[in-house]
Amino acid sequence: MDEVEDINQLIRELNTERAPTVDGGSSVRLEAWLHTLTERGGSDLLLVAGAPPSLRVDGAITPLPSAPLSAEEIEEAVLPVLPSHARAQYARDSISDFSYKARGLGRFRINLHRERGRPAAAIRALPTEPPRLASLGLPPGVEAVTRLPRGLVLVGGPTGSGKTTTLAALVEEINRRESRHIVTIEDPIEYEHPHRSSLVEQVEIGTDAADFPTALRAAMRQAPDVIVVGEMRDPETMRIALAAAETGHLVLSTVHTTDVASTVSRVADSFPPERQSTIRQELSMALAAVLTQTLLPRKGGGRVAAAELLFVSYGARQHIRKNALQHLHQEIVLTKKQGSITLEESLARLAKDGLVEVEEARTRAAHPEDFENQLRAG
Repeated sequence: MDEVEDINQLIRELNTERAPTVDGGSSVRLEAWLHTLTERGGSDLLLVAGAPPSLRVDGAITPLPSAPLSAEEIEEAVLPVLPSHARAQYARDSISDFSYKARGLGRFRINLHRERGRPAAAIRALPTEPPRLASLGLPPGVEAVTRLPRGLVLVGGPTGSGKTTTLAALVEEINRRESRHIVTIEDPIEYEHPHRSSLVEQVEIGTDAADFPTALRAAMRQAPDVIVVGEMRDPETMRIALAAAETGHLVLSTVHTTDVASTVSRVADSFPPERQSTIRQELSMALAAVLTQTLLPRKGGGRVAAAELLFVSYGARQHIRKNALQHLHQEIVLTKKQGSITLEESLARLAKDGLVEVEEARTRAAHPEDFENQLRAG
C-alpha cells in the first residue's frame, strides 16, 4: 500500500469513528494529516491553496504525496475545530490563533489566516510535557536565569527559533525547584504546566481574557511571583510588563529579534518617539537578562540552538539609558564571570563538540574574529 492509500485508509478509519462537528469539534481529514505529522516526528503542518499539504521535519519542508489543496478544502478541514472565539476572530480579522487537542495525537497550535485572498493554515505540534532546560542543548549558564528573584527577562530570536520552548523550559525549572505562584499569559497556551513545587495558573487570550494588557493587569492583582507573557506584542503590554518587573516580580517574555541589542531596541522603539527616552530609563532599571537564540542544523539530523546571554549589570544599564546599544556586545564579554555568554562562544562550543559543522557555525557569527578566537581556545 503506497503513502497516498495509507492516508486515505486512515481517513476512512477515522470517519467510521465519528463525523466532524460544527464548533470546536473534530475534522477527519485534518486529523489524518496530523497523524502523519506525528508519525514522522515533524514540527509543523502547512496548508496553502494550490500546494499539497506539507510537513516541516528537522527544519525542511516536505510535501505529502497528495493533490494540491483548494481554498475550500483548507477551510473544510480546519473550520470545524475552531472554538467559537477563534471563529469570530477569523471572521472579523481573517486570522486566528488557537490550540487544538486531537484525540490520541496530542495538542497543536493552529494559525488560520489568509494569503492572496485565500485561507491557509500553519499548524505546530505541541509536546505533551514541558521540556527540561538541560534537554535543549543551551549553554549551561542559561539555568542561572531561573534563579533571578525579580526583573524582566526577554527571550529573543527569529520566528521558529525555539523561543517559546525555551520559555517553557525556564518555567519548568522554576516550577520544579521553587514554591512560587506562576501566572502565564499566552495566545494560545502551548505547554501545559502541571502544579509541581509551584502553583501555576495559565491564562489563554480569547478564552480567559480578551487581550494581553487586560490579562496582565489582572495578573498583577493575583499575588504572582512569576509572570510569563507569551509575546511582547504591543506598547501597552510592554509598559505593564515593565511596571511589574520594577515592582518586584520576575517577568519572562519573548520578542521577535535577532540579538541582544536588537531585543532591547525593539522594546524602546515600539513606543512613540517622545516616550522612548522615558522607556529606556525604565527598561534600564527593570531589565535583568536578555537571552537570544538561533537554530542550526545538527550533524546527523535535527537542530540545535546557539545562544547569546546578557546578565544586565551597571554598565549595560548605562548603555541602555544612553541608547548606546552597540556597546552591549562588549558588556557580554565583560560580564562572563556573572554568566553572560556571547553568541560566538556558543557557536564555537557547538562546533568543537562536533554537534554542528564548523562552516555552518562560522556563517552565523556576528563577530567573526571573536568566533575564530573561541574556536582556537582550549
